[in-house]
Formats: sequence, C-alpha cells, structure tokens
Amino acid sequence: MNALLIYPEFPDTFWSFKHALRFIRKKASSPPLGLLTVAALLPEGWNKRIIDLNTRHLSDADIAWADLVFVSAMVVQRKSTYEVIHRCKLAGKKIVAGGPLFLGEWEKFPEVDHFVLNEGELTLPVFLRDLERGSPQHVYTTTEYADITQSPIPQWELIDTRYYDSLSIQYSRGCPFNCDFCNVTAMLGHRPRTKTARQIIAELDTMYNLGWRRNIFFVDDNFIGNRKQIKEEILPALIEWRKGKTGCSFITEASINLADDPELMKMMVEAGFTSVFVGIETPDEESLAECNKGQNLRRNLVESVHTLQRWGLQVMGGFIVGFDSDRPSIFQRQLEFIQTSGIVTAMVGMLQAPYGTKLYQRMEEEGRLIQDMTGDNTDGSTNIIPRMGLETLRQGYQQLLDELYSPKRFYERVRVFLETYNPPRVNVTLHLEEIYAFFASVWRLGIVGKERKEYWRLFFWTLLKYPRKFALAITFAIYGYHFRRVNRAQST
Repeated sequence: MNALLIYPEFPDTFWSFKHALRFIRKKASSPPLGLLTVAALLPEGWNKRIIDLNTRHLSDADIAWADLVFVSAMVVQRKSTYEVIHRCKLAGKKIVAGGPLFLGEWEKFPEVDHFVLNEGELTLPVFLRDLERGSPQHVYTTTEYADITQSPIPQWELIDTRYYDSLSIQYSRGCPFNCDFCNVTAMLGHRPRTKTARQIIAELDTMYNLGWRRNIFFVDDNFIGNRKQIKEEILPALIEWRKGKTGCSFITEASINLADDPELMKMMVEAGFTSVFVGIETPDEESLAECNKGQNLRRNLVESVHTLQRWGLQVMGGFIVGFDSDRPSIFQRQLEFIQTSGIVTAMVGMLQAPYGTKLYQRMEEEGRLIQDMTGDNTDGSTNIIPRMGLETLRQGYQQLLDELYSPKRFYERVRVFLETYNPPRVNVTLHLEEIYAFFASVWRLGIVGKERKEYWRLFFWTLLKYPRKFALAITFAIYGYHFRRVNRAQST
C-alpha cells in the first residue's frame, strides 16, 4: 500500500513568519508533527510519503503513486485543504482526513471518503482494521482520550528537516484550565496526559541523530500542566540530555503562573528553554473574568512578564480584543500594556469562537454566530457579532495593529525587552543561516527599508550597551519586518 500524507498550505499570517524565514533561507516554521505521528501508526510494510505544501509542490506523479491519500489540517488551512482534496478526488484517489479542521465541519467535505477524527492513536487502528477487512466506515470518532505513553516516535526520516526553522515534540495533551474561547479542552480534555521522560529523550535522540541542531518546539498547550512530573522527571532528564550537546534550544507554551515558581523557571532555563508563549489575552480584569481566564486575574501581569524575562525566558504573548466587556478604550490599553511589558512578539486577534467551545455554544444560543471561523486569529476577522459593534471593533483593531507594528513602536518595544531580559550564559552555536540573515538585514532593513533610521539606532544602541544581546536584537528587527509585511497586506 502506498500512503501519501499531505499537509495543506498555510496562508500568509503573523504566525507563519514567512517573510522572516526568508532571511535564514527556510521555508516553514515547523513540520507537520501530526502527520509524522500518523505515519508511525500506519503498518510498517506500507510505503509512505509526506508532502508538506509549505515546503514543496504536490506533483501529479505524487498523486498517481498513491493508493490512499491522508490529509490532516487545522482550520486556518481550510482553503488549501479544499483544493488538495478536490485535486486528489479528480485523480480518482480514496481520501482519508483527520485533524482539528474536520472535527467541527467534516460534513462540509463531501469528497472525503473516510474521516478519522479525534486522537489517531484510538481511531486510526480501527479504520485500518476495517480497511483490511474491506469494510471501512465513513466516520470514525471517539469520546475517549488516548494513553500517549503508547504513542510512537514520529517518523522524522520522511521529511527534509533543512526546510524548517524548528522541529516539534509533544510532551502532553490537555489543559487544566477552562478558558471559554479555547478548544483545547474540548478536543483533548482537562486532565493533562503526559509522555514519560524516556519517550521524550528517545524522540530528542532521533532528531539529534538526524543532525538537528536548532530550535525544538514543545507544542504542549500548557507545558507546566503537570508541574510535579515536569520538575521531578522531565526537566532533570532534559538537563542531563543536553550535557555535551550543542545547538538545540527549546520553545514552549505555558500559563502565566509559571512566573510564580522560581525553581521551575530556573530548571527550564537550565534545560535549554529560551522562549515561552503565554496567553495574556487582555489587561482588563472584567474581560478576563468573562472568559474564565482565572489564572491571569488578581496579579500584576506586566510584572509577571518581566519576571519571566529576567529569568531568561523570552515571552511571546497572545492578546484578544472584542470581549463583551471591552470598551473602545481597550485598544489603547492593549497598546500601552504591550509596550510597557516589552513583549516583542505580540499577537493580537479579534475574539473568535472555535467549534466545541463554551463561547461557541453561548454565541449560538444568542444568535451571534455570523460565519465560519478562519482559524487565523490575527487576520482581522471574527465569526461572532461583538457587543461594541463590528465596525467599531474592526477599526479599533486595525488602528492597534498599525500602531503596534509601526517601526517607532516596534523598535521601542525591542529596547524595553532588551533592558529587562537577562540572557542565560550558554554556548551559542552560530549557523550559516544566521550569518546570512545578519547581512540580509543590513541590506533589507538598514539600507533599502523604510525603518532604516530605527534599525541603525537599535543596531548601535545594542552593540554599545548590550553586546551579548546583539544577535537577538537583529532577530527581532527581522520579526518586525515580517509583521509589517503581513499587516500591510491584510489592511489593504
């Protein structure tokens, strides 16, 4: 059996880092971890081929080779997914689909032959059994959760890792919190299910033995969901694994209460974590209470961010406007918070209601759902009718982004971060890609770019005042170029 596994293309979004990746001659941020895991769950005797449309084209020869086509996608990949499925169907192929996109809208894809939904460790073996018997069903779903201590090592050998900026690893599924706009718990539950330290090290060894020496993204929705195991098993294992190894650093996602635990922050930095994405959402306590973001309430959020930065963790922040409690003043308040906190990678989106969430259910009951969600929470769209009025929200949102990513505000925010951030003392591996990116930034940002005045100001200010942080300053300048390109394209 020839199995063709296809990952549809992402649109150009803030999160794609498409324009920044060109500086280091990479094609995509991360590979399709889900499909690589599915490949490992398929029978050993099958021939497998993964096509990531974010790194290469899908040829007619690829489709002709396949006996069975597997497609996995997130909501933001919807447009490309329709195109891929239609093309494969025209070629007469049987199509199997799974992933977050299809959980809530599988009925909108009539050309798909079989839907294998929820967690593949549970539903894929049932499909494969029925396929072998010659009686595969149309839809496979389950309300149970997988024991991920039984999950296989993703088949990394099926992709060309040179195209990516980071590889991915998953330690846990599920989140103990209950934010009403987040579909993580709807898909994966409240109780964090975890892999063992032995599994994590085996996956890391696989990547390292393939020659990987760059970023590794722990894609957990909340890495510290099981804090006891993290401290007693996972982080000690990571610290030991890194001894004698160079080049690999870790990125992850965590809740803001990480800032309350000095021991945990210290261990994470020692283990090689450099960046953490935090869902801050809003500085407005009424809106935080509205969306049940209790972990962010009754704290000084700016100081929590600065605490993480001082410990050596760069903070990427997620922000939302359009809560029912929001007033028109929220746009200025968000801007002031982001500037003061020094969160350089600040992703601000309009509130959307993903399928399966409590927010979706409430909006449906109130008759306030207006369209399909795009899945890109930073594209200036929403699938709900906001209390403040749609036009007021859109105008305020766009003004916020224009200000936030303007060269003046952006570079100002970088300097705030650099003054707060305390980088860990580690041996830095300099790759040829970074050297190329430096000279590319000098040309594109410092000579022909409209932000050249701000670029050179940051360049010499950092070189003189914080030389250890110089490479990071240039990296952020490149990020800013990407954000402005995307914002300009979306606002026209």
